[in-house]
Amino acid sequence: MRKIVFFIVLSLIAFGNYAQKSQRIAYIDMEYILENLPEYLEAQNTLNAKIAKWKKNLDTQARHIEVLKTDLANEKAILTNDLIEEKEEDITLKQDELRRLESLYFGPNGDMFLVRKQLVKPIQDQVYYAIQKIVKAKKYDFVFDKSSELILLYSNKKYDISEIILSSIDKTRKVADRKAKQQEKKTAPKEVSARQKALLAAKKKKRDELKAKKEKKKVLIADKRAKLSAKKEAKRKLLKEKQEAAKKKKEEQNNNN
Repeated sequence: MRKIVFFIVLSLIAFGNYAQKSQRIAYIDMEYILENLPEYLEAQNTLNAKIAKWKKNLDTQARHIEVLKTDLANEKAILTNDLIEEKEEDITLKQDELRRLESLYFGPNGDMFLVRKQLVKPIQDQVYYAIQKIVKAKKYDFVFDKSSELILLYSNKKYDISEIILSSIDKTRKVADRKAKQQEKKTAPKEVSARQKALLAAKKKKRDELKAKKEKKKVLIADKRAKLSAKKEAKRKLLKEKQEAAKKKKEEQNNNN
């Protein structure tokens, strides 16, 4: 659908060039721009490190489950039905936990989506602001993204304003850095103190949230284990009662004989 819209726009532009004054057109390469922004590369590295950590955790748990399955398959012939059922329930619990973690990390609203949004969106906003500024200054009528799904059948390099966008962002960054340093000199003692307090408060909040999350997880795990243990105990008790009843019946039969 977007390709169709693009060709319609090109047709309208071509027609407009004959019907009225020539249009001012330019294009950018968003991928090239982002890859040349240190902030974007840093954000990508941070995100990739988190993804690698999450995948490693999932792989470790998945391998552990496979080991449990293999052990159960090898020992099944010498285990009672109760023990087999117990081990199968344990494997099922671990599989449920693995699926929950997969959703937590890579689900539609998972950690990867939230971290990417948190890291990349400010940089994209910065790029879009620079584009708007250049468009207004140069009075462009249309600006296309070469790296998007829209297909450019031909692009003349002279209409590529990607370097201009990068220069604009770099200039804006330098101005902002200079103003920040000037402001820091004026309010250095007060600002440093406020910043330290904010950092300490943020760290404390993060620690408290992490601690609460761990405690909640411990309670859930303990509850599951308690239920599983109670179920095991009930099964053992029932099995023992059956064995004692069978023993008693056998003794009665021996006495009668």
